[in-house]
Amino acid sequence: MKDQAAPGDGSAGATADRLTTRETAERLGVKPETVYAYVSRGQLSSRRAPGGRGSTFDAAEVDALLRRTGRREPSPVTGDLVFRTGITLIEGDRYYFRGVDATELATHYAYEEIAEWLWTGELRPGTRFTAPAEALAAARRTVGALPAHSGSTDRLRVAVVAAATADPLRFDLSPEAVLGSARSLIPTLVGALPTMAGAPTTTGREAASQTPGLAHRLWPKLTAHPADAASLTVLDAALGLLIDHDLAASTLAARVAASAHAHPYAVVSAGLGVLEGPLHGAASGLAHRMLVEVLERGSAAPVVADHLRTGLTVPGLGHRLYTAEDPRARTLFALLAQVPQAAPALAAARDVVTTTARHTPLHANVDLALAVLSVSSGMSAEAGETVFAVSRTAGWIAHALEEYGERPLRMRPSGQYSGPRPPQPLPGPGSATA
Repeated sequence: MKDQAAPGDGSAGATADRLTTRETAERLGVKPETVYAYVSRGQLSSRRAPGGRGSTFDAAEVDALLRRTGRREPSPVTGDLVFRTGITLIEGDRYYFRGVDATELATHYAYEEIAEWLWTGELRPGTRFTAPAEALAAARRTVGALPAHSGSTDRLRVAVVAAATADPLRFDLSPEAVLGSARSLIPTLVGALPTMAGAPTTTGREAASQTPGLAHRLWPKLTAHPADAASLTVLDAALGLLIDHDLAASTLAARVAASAHAHPYAVVSAGLGVLEGPLHGAASGLAHRMLVEVLERGSAAPVVADHLRTGLTVPGLGHRLYTAEDPRARTLFALLAQVPQAAPALAAARDVVTTTARHTPLHANVDLALAVLSVSSGMSAEAGETVFAVSRTAGWIAHALEEYGERPLRMRPSGQYSGPRPPQPLPGPGSATA
């Protein structure tokens, strides 16, 4: 069992192989408080310094963590942002939704059922979300007016705005009204996406169900390939696994919007705006393109070498919150192993992990697993981003429900001004700041 570090900078007791808390923080480029957070998550082990003052850390272990996470610059704002939340706990290379193992939930229940669990703490088997006709029509018209080259996130963003205009009760922030908006918004987003050319309009399981699950409705928006039961199981599990992951960047943006008492559609818009950044939601697309190249070249070795030679990280590997394989990836890989057509892409992904391990001990993350699904199912490179965005909408709503119950506008940091000191002369035409 790892020792828990006590507050203090561990200024005494360091050796050549051991670092003090301050030295560890400087090497990682984080605050001392963050070092203790790594300990609590099981990412670092600590040892009480001689004399009982502070803690020390194994230098090799610190360097390994640095290789996995990359150096982060210290925050210029005093104190880390910490939110009390009862939604998701990430601990010991596992994560939990309201105390229940998220991977177990995703393999036993459908996406809508997990969303209800996250929102209400109640499990409602058979839950299905239905899009209101007016909202769906407005979203489809708006999405249809976009240029043909528009991406899926572009379509989802305008669909949210269109759905909001069709909901006169959107400014009601009572839990019941917010949940009603959420249950209608998510299927509206899926329904607003264009169906892939050549995609079948129904599946066998849809025919047996008057209201098919969200994964069944999303499938023909992602690929023209017919959906088999095993592939739909993977997609539904992916939706369930990605609903929330603590305070990711897009979730923080959603909570900031909710703190200002923005309505739930605006909260989702805030999350989508951040998700569109290349460092967040688009990561699975990079992994998709890499896997396609591995399959074309017949080996991961030259592809990984090209990435490393150009100074790029290998997509789909490593996660700052996990020391071992991302539990979301592990769950999806196990399900993908039951999909015959996924075998080549799955083998390519394993080849990438094995090849990269010769250089640095990185494990697969969920983006690599999403890439296996998208490549093996004939989906586009942005399909993983679409799955991520649709799924995470439920998580943003869960955080909004929490934030609406907090003191409004509590997230108001102070700026650290670094511009010219006043008074400065009134600028004239053509003048510029030195």
